[in-house]
Amino acid sequence: MLTIRNIAVVTVVPLVLAAAGAAHPHGLSRATATDWTQLHIALLPVFPLLTLGLLVPLWHRPRPDFAGFATAVAWVSAFTYAAFYTGLDAVAGIAAGTAVEHAAATASTGPIKHPLYDMGESLGQVGACALLVAVVATAVALFPQHGVRVIPGTVVLLGAGWSFTDSHIFWPRGVWTMLGFALGFALLTAGTRRSETVVRRT
Repeated sequence: MLTIRNIAVVTVVPLVLAAAGAAHPHGLSRATATDWTQLHIALLPVFPLLTLGLLVPLWHRPRPDFAGFATAVAWVSAFTYAAFYTGLDAVAGIAAGTAVEHAAATASTGPIKHPLYDMGESLGQVGACALLVAVVATAVALFPQHGVRVIPGTVVLLGAGWSFTDSHIFWPRGVWTMLGFALGFALLTAGTRRSETVVRRT
């Protein structure tokens, strides 16, 4: 029962983001600006919670060893992702949408939104790369106790994380990326839980 609950916890956020990506406007224009802005406001507290998929399996105090050091690296990297990817959401999402929505009717929207896109993309790249570091550090932290059971989830998460660097949540690849995160988090959580059960029985 605990494993099912944990899997639900770690998969709900990427599934919500996948649904948001399917509904995301394909481009930012005056016609889509309101929907663009409102969606990114709604996602403001959601993007940081993507890291629950790593924090739940790491839910313990770091030990004074290499695995404990890797746990601390994973936590710091997860925080870095949360901070910088929220910056992308705020700048390229909320700010760009608001600016285009309120631009003068005669003004070209390109010079308004593209600098915001560029700044948001720079922030998002830092966040996405930090998330990849967090995935690797999580695998290193979990491997001594759980062994090869962490490998399938880690491989899926690395693939999803790499795609995330430029797909974000946009349809179609971004949606598949979020579904990949959901699968990877579920595999990682199930793998660590299975080994904990074995330890208790032995």
